[in-house]
Amino acid sequence: MPKYMFKAKLSADGLRGTLDEGGTSRREAISKMSENIGGRVEAFYYAFGGTDVYVIADLPDNESAAAVAVTVSAAGTGSVETVVLLEPEQIDAVSNMTVDYRKPGG
Repeated sequence: MPKYMFKAKLSADGLRGTLDEGGTSRREAISKMSENIGGRVEAFYYAFGGTDVYVIADLPDNESAAAVAVTVSAAGTGSVETVVLLEPEQIDAVSNMTVDYRKPGG
């Protein structure tokens, strides 16, 4: 199953809601959302800096990942950046591919 990392920046309302509900409550909500679309959360972390929440999840496909990101962002309590993660074996497969490419000006 494809793996994704979601990086969330919470708004002031999102931070207030998290403080009111607690961190584990938000982790449970995100886990339930992932399970409802056929996936699972592998890791959920809060951080300080430019990103407030990191989530690594296995989801069925890109459409499912997009639905998660759009739904969470549309709630208005934060914004989400989605990163598609690749396993080392996938990079092995990439290294065996030949791509016909012409560099600019080349």
